Amino acid sequence: MDRIVIRGGERLIGEVKVSGSKNASLPIFAASLLTEGENLFHNVPKLRDILTIARVLKNLGVKVQGENGAYRIDATEVSNNEAPYDLVKTMRASILVLGPLVARMRKARVSLPGGCAIGARPINLHLMGLEAMGAKIDLRSGYVEAKADRLKGADISFDTTTVTGTEHLMMAATLAKGKTVLQNAAMEPEVVDLASVLKKMGAKIEGAGTSLIEIEGVESLHAAEHTIIPDRIEAGTLMVAAGLTRGNIKLQRCPFHNMEAVIHKLRETGMEIDPEGEGVRVIGSRRIRSVDVKTQPYPGFPTDMQAQFMTLMSLSRGLSIITETIFENRFIHVNELQRMGADIRIQGNTAIIQGVESLSGAQVMATDLRASASLVVAGLAAEGVTEISRVYHLDRGYEELDKKLAGLGANIKRVKEED
Repeated sequence: MDRIVIRGGERLIGEVKVSGSKNASLPIFAASLLTEGENLFHNVPKLRDILTIARVLKNLGVKVQGENGAYRIDATEVSNNEAPYDLVKTMRASILVLGPLVARMRKARVSLPGGCAIGARPINLHLMGLEAMGAKIDLRSGYVEAKADRLKGADISFDTTTVTGTEHLMMAATLAKGKTVLQNAAMEPEVVDLASVLKKMGAKIEGAGTSLIEIEGVESLHAAEHTIIPDRIEAGTLMVAAGLTRGNIKLQRCPFHNMEAVIHKLRETGMEIDPEGEGVRVIGSRRIRSVDVKTQPYPGFPTDMQAQFMTLMSLSRGLSIITETIFENRFIHVNELQRMGADIRIQGNTAIIQGVESLSGAQVMATDLRASASLVVAGLAAEGVTEISRVYHLDRGYEELDKKLAGLGANIKRVKEED
């Protein structure tokens, strides 16, 4: 098991390329189950979660080949309809194969998923939608079993906005008989990217990127070629890193127009963030101003940036309040930041942060994907040495973040535990 060791205090200076989006790649991989022929996906990030979804597909009989960010996925012959616990337990997005399997193969058996410990994140909305489309659902021995002669179009209204639920039912609806309407649908850029791929495959979808999505089912879909959008959460994390180190960096392939809420809040702290050529210039401020944040579904401030922004506020001048509205257990990184000297108090779903003059390097433990990133950026700004254990969480969603930061001048290295 690896550790990341950081000696803080170095300014980040230089250029870095933003990788492809994890949260766009995973549903797009699942969408390949709907097609015959060889799909070709570009700009796929090198991540543990990508390897996991690839293993899930291979277990279903799908041919998967990946090299240098390009993946060829051929689901012409799906020989298995079960996604077992051993493959699904580490990643919630594995549930995304359920709908496509039922839509095309008429049945599926998928283990209830696992993932980060940041809240319950139930799949009831996924199952409700499939039942509305005519699927018979049974829960047995930790598995979801679903059957349908052919899914049928339905009007589905989500009680709460769900990104994976929107993606899941949008995929299932592409091969359903008739029209499906998704109300209170998620509007995230990753949903739009998935819809773009599905339309290339022959699906009929209108309204992606709005709260009302309409899908007219077709008889079959074909393979397609697509380039994955850049990862807006990685881009935001790198921006925060520049802010914490008073850095001056240029982000290539930065999804600037998909990051308005994050960029607005970072600018309020005193940072300069502006398009420059084909990239985005990010300059940290000598004085970090305190700013309040409330996480919301897109186009609001993303929950996946909350932990990193909290680290930035830990070194701000003044008091800031962060309210988490998406997940009920997403402050588990606070204890580790407190070990580094951060002054943070938790009241329910609200964190009250009093900025301090400096953070101190410490031995800390990553608890989930975005918490890992918050500790890494904290280490960049802290005095002394920070050692972060359990960084396998980080590898689930960030492509070689330690190498990217080292290329910008950070004193950071990855160490094997046995070393």
